[in-house]
Amino acid sequence: MMNVWAGEVGVGLPSQALRATSTVVRGGQARLFQLVEGDRMSISDPEGRQPAYLYVLQPESPLRGLPERPAPGLVAALADCPGAEPALAARYASVARGVSLFPAHAPAGISLTLEALAPVLCLLAAPGAAMAPEAQDTPTDILVCVAPAEPRDGEVPPPLAPDMVLDHRIKAATASAYTVKAGDYIQIIDVDGRQCSDFLAFDANALARGEEYDLDPTTTRTLMGSSFSGPGLHSKYFDSRMQPLVEVIQDTVGRHDTFLLACTAKYYEDMGYPGHSNCTENFNRVLAKHGVAERKGWPAINFFYNTIVGADDRISMDEPWSRPGDYVLLRALTDLVCASSSCADDIDPANAWDPTDIHVRVYDGALCHFAKGNAHRMTRDAEPRLSRESGFHPRTAALTRKFTDYRGFWLADCYAGSGPIEEYWACRERAVVIDLSALRKFEVTGPDVEDLLQLAVPRNVRKLAQGQVVYTAFCYEHGGMLDDGTIFRLGSHNFRVVCGDDATGVWLRELAETHGLKAWVRNSSDQLHNLAVQGPKSRDILASIVVTSPAHATLAELRWFRFTIGRIAGLPVVVSRTGYTGELGYEVWCHPNDAPAVWDAIMAAGAPDGLTPMGLLALDMVRIEAGLVFAGFDFSDDTDPFEAGIGFTVPKEKPDPYVGDAAIARRRAHPHRQLVGLDIAGNEPIGHGDGIFVGRAQVGVVTSATRSPILGKTIALARLDVSLAAPGTRVEIGKLDGQQKRITATVVRFPHYDPDKTRVRAEAPAALAEAGMAAATEAASVLADDPRGAANRSG
Repeated sequence: MMNVWAGEVGVGLPSQALRATSTVVRGGQARLFQLVEGDRMSISDPEGRQPAYLYVLQPESPLRGLPERPAPGLVAALADCPGAEPALAARYASVARGVSLFPAHAPAGISLTLEALAPVLCLLAAPGAAMAPEAQDTPTDILVCVAPAEPRDGEVPPPLAPDMVLDHRIKAATASAYTVKAGDYIQIIDVDGRQCSDFLAFDANALARGEEYDLDPTTTRTLMGSSFSGPGLHSKYFDSRMQPLVEVIQDTVGRHDTFLLACTAKYYEDMGYPGHSNCTENFNRVLAKHGVAERKGWPAINFFYNTIVGADDRISMDEPWSRPGDYVLLRALTDLVCASSSCADDIDPANAWDPTDIHVRVYDGALCHFAKGNAHRMTRDAEPRLSRESGFHPRTAALTRKFTDYRGFWLADCYAGSGPIEEYWACRERAVVIDLSALRKFEVTGPDVEDLLQLAVPRNVRKLAQGQVVYTAFCYEHGGMLDDGTIFRLGSHNFRVVCGDDATGVWLRELAETHGLKAWVRNSSDQLHNLAVQGPKSRDILASIVVTSPAHATLAELRWFRFTIGRIAGLPVVVSRTGYTGELGYEVWCHPNDAPAVWDAIMAAGAPDGLTPMGLLALDMVRIEAGLVFAGFDFSDDTDPFEAGIGFTVPKEKPDPYVGDAAIARRRAHPHRQLVGLDIAGNEPIGHGDGIFVGRAQVGVVTSATRSPILGKTIALARLDVSLAAPGTRVEIGKLDGQQKRITATVVRFPHYDPDKTRVRAEAPAALAEAGMAAATEAASVLADDPRGAANRSG
C-alpha cells in the first residue's frame, strides 16, 4: 500500500520521524525518515537542478548506494530549509554525515535508489532560499518512495496534532460509537484506500433527554443549496431543527456521497446475500447503549463513497477516489454522540470489492487549531496538498470572510466594505487591487529554452524582446487547448510562463524530454505571488511608488505587454503591464514574504484615488465584458484557439513547427464553431452551459454570462455554429429542458466592452513620462548602494 505520511520536520525527535512509502520533500524543507533493514528508498528530482542532501543521523552508515559527493554541514543545510526545526541541527550536527545526492544542474527526472542494510534514521534536505521576483532560482520538490522490505499494511499517517482524546481503529465491516465534545475535531482516515465510511452524529444533550436529533439530509441540502448525492461535501451539516452539528474543516479526497442510506440488510437480501453484514445493523448495535432506537436504514454522510448522478437522473457507483491515508477532518459544533463504520460491502465497487479498516482520531479543540482546506493534486500521482493562503491573505482576510478555494488558494469572492457591484465600478472608474496569486508560474531556463517554447506554442517566441510579454494558447496535437497564459522573456535563455494549471509545467517538461532539449521547467508558484492593480487610475498610483533603476523602464514608460524590475517600499518587485479586466492595468509580482508590505504600500498610495480591493465575483463581470476567456468555461481540451475566441494567438505563418500546428491549420481552414458575443433580451438569468437554439435544433452553448452594469443589460460569451456567427443574427437561449422556455438573444460584436482595446493601450501623458524619468534618475544613486538594487540593474 502507498501510505502517505504528511508530517513536516518540526518535532525533531526520532520517535516521531516520518515513515512512508510515497511522499514529497518540498523545496526549502527537510524530512526525517526511519528505515528498517531491507527497505529501498528511491529519491528523484522531477524538475531538475534542486539540491538534495541526505544525512545519516547515527555513527555508522548502513545505506548502500550513497554517492561520493560531500554535502554541506547539517547546520548550513538546514539554515536554507525554513521548514526544518532548528533544534535538529544542534541535536545531530556532531554525528550527521551528509552526501549530495545529485550533481549540480541535474536534469529533470534524475533519481537514485538506496538500500538500508540495518535500521537507520536519516534526514533528507531540499534547501532553497526565497526567490527574488526577478530571479529564477526557485526551490522545487524532491520525491521519495520507500519500498518496505516487508508489507506494512494498515499504517496510518502521524496525528495532525499531539493532543488526541481518541485514537481508534474500526476494523473492516464493523462500526464504532464515540462521544465528542463541542469544539473538538474528528478525523476519519481511510487506512488502505478506497474504503467507504458512513458517519452519523446526534446532539448528545438532546439524546440525554430522550430526544433524537441527528444529521438531517433534507435540512442540510436545503440550507446549503447543494444537490443530492453530489461530489464533495457540504461545509456544514444540520439536524431537523436547523441546528448545525458538524462542519467540514479539511478534505483530502474531494469526492463523497452525502445522505444516501448506509448499506442495509434489504440491499444484500435483494442481491441474493441474506444475512450479509451491513452498516445499518452494525450502527444499531453500537448505538443501543446510547439510547438510540434501531432503524431499517440510516441516512449518513458516506465518506469516500463514489456515487454518480447521471444525466438520466439515475444513481450509479464506482470505486472510491480515496487513497491510503486520505481523510476528512470535521469539527463538532455541539456535544455529539457519533458513529462511524467501515462499510461491509464486498459485492460491488463501493469499497473496491475489498472492505478494509477505517481509523478515527479526535483532537482536543481547546488545544488545537486546523486551517480549512481541500486537497488538490497537481497530477494524478501527486501528493495531495491542502488549500493554501496567498502572501496577501493576512490583508484580504481582515476585509472579508467570503473566500473561494480557487485552484488550491483561498481567494476573496468580494469584500465586506463594498460588494461586487461597487468593486466593479471602482475598476471601471478608479482602480482596484485583486489577489491573483493562484496563477501558476514556471521558470523556464537553459540553452535550448527558446527552442522549447517555440515548439510549445503557436506564437513566434523568437521575436520576443527582453522585457516583453506575450499572451498565448497552449495546445495538444489534436488542436484542443491545454491552457492559456503569458510568457515573460527575462533574458536570452530565461523565460517565465504564467498560466492556470500545474499540468502545463508537466507538459512542457515532458516536451523537452521527448525532443532532447536542454531546458528546465521549474515550478515557482509558491515563490511568486501577484497583485493586479487595474483601472484608469492604476498608472498614477503605481508610478508614485515604483522605483526602477536607469536600466529599466519607469511605470510611465511601460508599454502594453511589457514588464519592468524595481521596488515598492524598498522591496523587490516585477511589474508587468498586463491584466484580466479590459482596463489600463498592471500586475505586481513579489515574494509571498513581502506581500503584506507591498499591499500596504499600494493601498496607501491609492487611498486618495479611491483604490478598492476587488474579488472574483466582480472580476468575472469585467472579464466577460472584455471578452477575456476562462478555462473550463470558454475553452477546454476539445476547443481550439479559434473556437475559444483567441485566434489572434495563432499566426497564419510561423517559421518553425509547433505542437498541434497541422490540426490547427486544418481547423482554421474548416471551422465549425466560433466564439461570439450575445446581447440578451430581458433580465432572465443566463448561465454557463445553457443551450442556444434555432427552432428545435441546438446550434451552440453559452460559455460565460453576466449582467453588465456599464451596459445595463445581460450579456454572454457563446460558442455558435459558424453559419450563425454574423453580428445581428437572432437566436434563442433554451431554459428548463431547452424547449419549454426560450430567451431571445442577438449576436453582437465581440468583445462587448471597448472592443478596440483603447483603454488598455492608453499611453501615459507626456508630463507623467517626464516625471518618471526624473524619479528614475533620482533613484539611481539609492539603488547603486544596495546589493538588491544591483541585482535589479543586471536583471
